[in-house]
Amino acid sequence: MLPKTQILTAILMAVAATGSAQAQIMDTPASHAVIMDHETGTILFSKDGAEPMIPASMTKMMTAYLVFELIDRGEISLTDKFTVSEDAWRRGGFPSGTSTMGLAPGDTPTVEELLHGVIIMSGNDACIVLAQGISGSEEAFARRMTSLAHELGMSSANFQNTTGLEAVGHVISAEDLAKMAKLTIDKYPQYYDWYDMPSYTWREYTQANRNPLLSIEGTDGLKTGHLEVSGYGLTASAVRDGVRRTIVINGLESMAARAQEGERMMRMAFQSYDLKVITPESVELPEVKVWLGQQRMVPVSLASKMTIAGHKAALEKATSEIVLDGALEAPIRAGDTVGKLVVTVEGQVPTEAPIVAEATVKKLGFFGRAVEGLSQMIGGNDG
Repeated sequence: MLPKTQILTAILMAVAATGSAQAQIMDTPASHAVIMDHETGTILFSKDGAEPMIPASMTKMMTAYLVFELIDRGEISLTDKFTVSEDAWRRGGFPSGTSTMGLAPGDTPTVEELLHGVIIMSGNDACIVLAQGISGSEEAFARRMTSLAHELGMSSANFQNTTGLEAVGHVISAEDLAKMAKLTIDKYPQYYDWYDMPSYTWREYTQANRNPLLSIEGTDGLKTGHLEVSGYGLTASAVRDGVRRTIVINGLESMAARAQEGERMMRMAFQSYDLKVITPESVELPEVKVWLGQQRMVPVSLASKMTIAGHKAALEKATSEIVLDGALEAPIRAGDTVGKLVVTVEGQVPTEAPIVAEATVKKLGFFGRAVEGLSQMIGGNDG
């Protein structure tokens, strides 16, 4: 029998060619943290990033996204007006003591004004007014948020409200928040620009954008969040030298800690983390043994490209192996899948891609099989 796994003796050059990286693999005081490459959606770093967490006001990214979708579908328009209810005022306005747009009962802001209130001012009243105006109640709108999130692949999402105020079971993962940021940026760039606005004024009430990274090079969004139960959080995205990276952090102890760690994470996202694309043409794999074939070995290659991501220091130490689909027995046709290449980078889930035979290997005739069998009995498996 052939061994199932054949270890490559050298790290793939396509992975190793990342330059010198002496820094240690990053840690963070955040309870949840993610760095995502925007173009590919690849997670470069994750600390409990797939675990559901309390997002606080980062919830409002989904509130706004659903409104964008409804505008896109023609169900509502930016110029539609909704009347501010006393309920929205009491639970999200000045009487609530929470972040507010400053709406008053009877006000009739437009959808566009309310979206500015959500995105820039983090107004809980604006969220509730949108929900009540569109779906009749905040609860009904929150159910639509959860449903849409699941449709878009954010399976961890479970929204109980539109504001992110504390509620049992109101959760989403950091990785899904990063995915939501990517969806917003890619699908609705005309609205994403609002996340970069430094301030917004409703009537005579002006508030500055709460994102502490907007003054940092290339940062153009997205949203902060804070509750006593969850700590201080931030989802932020930036572009440098044509590359966009998104970070999510949560569970910091203070606004200052959030700003400091957010800036550090964003800097690390560009300086210390990278991804490499391995194409079938860029790597030469060793031949693998064939049982009962007219040729004893068959050349193999990658069937598709692989994207390897992680800390640059870890990429330099990546390991790889070929895992065969059991013993390869002739006949084998060129193009047949015979196993997979597995590349392991510290701190990342192993990356896999199928490998295929590059040549056809015919089966030995009866006499040849008999000789092969006899040699195996005498000499044992040379694997």
